[in-house]
Amino acid sequence: MVKGKLHSIETLGTLDGPGIRMVVFLQGCRLRCSYCHNPDTWQLNNGTVITPEEIVNKAKRYKPYFKFNDGGVTFSGGEPLMQPEFLLECLKLLKEENIHTVIDTAGAGFGDYDEILNYTDLVLLDIKHSNPEKYKLITGLDIKYYYEFKDALIKNKKHIWIKHVVTPGINDSIKHMAEFEKEVNSFPNEMIKKVELLPYHTLGVFKYKELKLNYKLDDVQPMSIEKLNELKNNLKIEKLVK
Repeated sequence: MVKGKLHSIETLGTLDGPGIRMVVFLQGCRLRCSYCHNPDTWQLNNGTVITPEEIVNKAKRYKPYFKFNDGGVTFSGGEPLMQPEFLLECLKLLKEENIHTVIDTAGAGFGDYDEILNYTDLVLLDIKHSNPEKYKLITGLDIKYYYEFKDALIKNKKHIWIKHVVTPGINDSIKHMAEFEKEVNSFPNEMIKKVELLPYHTLGVFKYKELKLNYKLDDVQPMSIEKLNELKNNLKIEKLVK
């Protein structure tokens, strides 16, 4: 029996996909993003051991809430694609129950993406950066893994919500926004259902102190909403959330 490592579960969430959702945060992430607010999810060996059946049985209790606006279950993390066998089994069982499924991912995982996407209704795609050098500077990882997942998304014609964290001094320039716009527009338009720019915040900094980890952006202030709106106004992206 396949088992997974769970960080936590949030019930009745409204920010991680359409409708009301049960959000399953899985352990493990190969990225080390400078602005990550969940460093406690990095280590795959941490967390609680759980089975797909336990996840699905819990989700079934919330089916009455999932009826409207395509509510359902979202797998987040960490990086849910770090546990592909467990994720796939969960998705299969959820689809047997006719529950809407979402993966919240940066596309930096493992596994048979085609099979996983076959049981996925929507992907929340976190684009870190479109420039290979800057991508590695932000995440510590080669961008090729993102490209592999992107290819699978396009091949399988999956609906996506794109999100992008904007951080002062890192990716808040007009030049960067032009690169981001080009990356978004490289996806077939019919795949994209929503694009969001998210402001960098410091709400997770305390976790670094608790885990005795160095926080790379200690001197960076939260992203100004005014500046973020200014950047949005310079973008020509059809489904950008203003």
